[in-house]
Amino acid sequence: MNSSLLIAGAGYLGSEIRTQAPPNLEIIALTKSGENETRACDLSDADQVQKLASQIPSPETIIHCASSGRGGPDAYRAVFLNGCRNLIAAFPQTHLLLTSSTSVYHQTDGEKVDETALTEPIRETSQLLLEAEKIVLAAGGTVARLAGLYGPSRSAIYRKFINGTATIEEDGRRILNQIHVEDAASACLHLASLKSPGIFNIVDDTPMSQLDCYQGLSKILQKPLPPIGEKNTSRKRAWTHKRVLNSKVKATGWTPQYPSFLEAAIHFS
Repeated sequence: MNSSLLIAGAGYLGSEIRTQAPPNLEIIALTKSGENETRACDLSDADQVQKLASQIPSPETIIHCASSGRGGPDAYRAVFLNGCRNLIAAFPQTHLLLTSSTSVYHQTDGEKVDETALTEPIRETSQLLLEAEKIVLAAGGTVARLAGLYGPSRSAIYRKFINGTATIEEDGRRILNQIHVEDAASACLHLASLKSPGIFNIVDDTPMSQLDCYQGLSKILQKPLPPIGEKNTSRKRAWTHKRVLNSKVKATGWTPQYPSFLEAAIHFS
């Protein structure tokens, strides 16, 4: 493993990366506010990033996992586009890993999607992620495209099922691609140790239909299935129907601890 790592964004994912990092790895974690024993640094501010670079030894690897804070295009442009540019300029010798999203794939026919698949997202936020990816790849960095992130205290699917607000869209055929936060963190640390340039999909082994997911939760929790509803075309990540594959990252030696959402959900209640 690398001897030093800069975690640019110690939020939900970044905190888990920090927790899982080997004890012999020197960690510097950044947040915009500087809370929770992190350094304060606004990645979108070139002067702040340059000042940081003058104060710390150059890390061997940076994992950019900062959040947009549920913001729109302006937030994505600041955090991802400007953030990546500023990190590369301030740390030109450091390998950069960017956590992107499988939302850059806009397939709607249920096809299998690997890293070579077409990327033509309709949301401006996903288009900005693609621009940030190009910046990182041009610098020889790594892009980790994460599926929907979840954990015991953060799962919209589980929460809506429990509180009775879930609906099955049309026939429930839409494929859900997800990754447990612990597995996302372990994948990022694994790729950071390899420093392999290129794009890697980070998703569990079992993308499943919305219907199969809710049927599984119904069996686990002994609760009735949600009602049938209309297709939700206003989703932040856009309405897509695709089965994202993780074969490339698994070929490097990584495997998820939670191969499917339902195997993890058993432990939620």
